[in-house]
Amino acid sequence: MAEKLKGKSIMKVTNGQSSKVNASEHLKNKVVALYFSAHWCPPCRSFTPVLKDFYEEVGDKDFEVIFVSFDRSEADLATYLNEAHGDWCYLPFGDPLIRELSELYNVQGIPALVVINPSGEVVTNNGRAEVMGQMSIPPSEVLKKWKADCGI
Repeated sequence: MAEKLKGKSIMKVTNGQSSKVNASEHLKNKVVALYFSAHWCPPCRSFTPVLKDFYEEVGDKDFEVIFVSFDRSEADLATYLNEAHGDWCYLPFGDPLIRELSELYNVQGIPALVVINPSGEVVTNNGRAEVMGQMSIPPSEVLKKWKADCGI
């Protein structure tokens, strides 16, 4: 898990309800995908349901998404979460980690799905393309590859 997340609290959605979780405990031994996205971004709104289907198919035992919002307001973030997102984690609106993670992982545009290993090193900057390619590669195989690349 990325050093930047150690000891931090992040939000976890479960059955539509948000609660704080300890990032270190919750992300232990999981492949983590940082999802940089925003409600105002049409390509993001197209990709989010695809990622949600992927997430629901592979489950959250070995995999977790952290939504890193580029939304312009807390209300936009809440609307986007409620309308389209899966039961995954997110950073609260305005959290300083949003900027830190986007700079650390050199996010140049959204949507971006950056898959990281437990040390926070990038496994792929191209997670979006790999998830979108699930029509030819089953989600379970994509996750299996990411787990192997992460040493999990």
